Amino acid sequence: MQRMKEPVQRIRSYLPLWFMLPAAVSVTLFFVIPVLMTFVFSFTTMSSDTGILGNRYVVSEATIRTLKAGDLDASLVQKLDSRIFAFDEAGLAALQKSNLKPAVVKEIEEKLSGKVYASEKQLFDALKRLINRPRSFKDRKTVSKAIVQTLRNREFRTAEEFRAGLASIGIEVKDDVFDVLLDAANTSWKWTTRNYSELMASDFTGKILANTAFYVVLTLFFNVGFALLLALATFYMPSGQSKFFRAVWLIPRVSPSVIYIMLWRWLSYDGGFISYVLGFFGVEPENWLNEYPWTFVIMSNGFVGASMGMIIFASAVVAIPSDVLHAAEVDGAYKWQQVRRIILPLMAWPILFITTYQTLSLMTSFEYILLLTDGGPGFFTTEVWALNAYHTALSNYFGNLRYGFGATLAVVLVAVGIAMSLIYLRLFDFKKLVAEPLIEN
Repeated sequence: MQRMKEPVQRIRSYLPLWFMLPAAVSVTLFFVIPVLMTFVFSFTTMSSDTGILGNRYVVSEATIRTLKAGDLDASLVQKLDSRIFAFDEAGLAALQKSNLKPAVVKEIEEKLSGKVYASEKQLFDALKRLINRPRSFKDRKTVSKAIVQTLRNREFRTAEEFRAGLASIGIEVKDDVFDVLLDAANTSWKWTTRNYSELMASDFTGKILANTAFYVVLTLFFNVGFALLLALATFYMPSGQSKFFRAVWLIPRVSPSVIYIMLWRWLSYDGGFISYVLGFFGVEPENWLNEYPWTFVIMSNGFVGASMGMIIFASAVVAIPSDVLHAAEVDGAYKWQQVRRIILPLMAWPILFITTYQTLSLMTSFEYILLLTDGGPGFFTTEVWALNAYHTALSNYFGNLRYGFGATLAVVLVAVGIAMSLIYLRLFDFKKLVAEPLIEN
């Protein structure tokens, strides 16, 4: 009997670990690995120019400038930058697939097969001498694009492909010269620590950091304070009314982000609701979002955060034993004293959770700012750290997406988030909150 119990007990001892396995896998996949990858990427020069996978060789304008500034033979550099137009097998095959008339293609094959032209002008002169010649400039450009051979802006994934590309335009070089060409054409990302030094030296870092601190602090006070006010106000309402008002204040949270921000824009523009109401008091209509962007950024984010905090705080207040509040009321404690002496101290844990969660959320989220102001109006007026990381790495007006530098900005956010979490745990005396309750005998 004892031997049968031992395997069962062993299984029971490992059962909690099996229940923790899905959570451990999720944390690893969706937090630990992304954070580690972001940290690694922050030490690279990854961008839209270099690509993510690396091994990209492109003869660009910068490549030609680099080679001209070096000791390479000038004629070789000129040939590398040149274009030739060859009616070889590949060029004729491309013409067959074009939309040119069959008679034009047939005469080109008969009379120009094997010919090579050093310039587009020479090619066009040869085409004009044909009986079934391409009549329009568009058709002549079609022939030109089909047979052109050049390395400019062509992408090669391997060194072997790059060498084959050189051979296609008649360039054969020794290994040492090839290595020089390969290095100049290499646009792959490289390992670097310059992202962090650039971040420290940037003139915009201080501005964006100040914007982020201003946004997080004010919106956090709005979120937590207003959520507490809503929870306490609805707690002292009759049951039916409290449920109704809580449902109403959940609307910002459950509304689609785009529609929610469209409502704020409708309120703020010069022909919107605010201008309409203020018009009765003699105030001239104007675009209030452009005049007071931070007010609308904080309020739009604040109502969303407050609606979530209200649910947590309301649940915590309802969970307080009613006998405690009744006893306090019998002892003469009015509503404010009940809130100050009983409710708020018993809500330390929910307040810690909401404050920590909202702080981390505000530091890393930018959805509503992106939709409302996109960091404007003006230059970096409401640009916060997370939004700047998004603009740098994924979306900007210049097209030079800098994945590595964007990852550097994200690493700073992770470090600040961890630091803020530790500070909150210390301020709220986390050990005391999770300690076993004292039991009086």
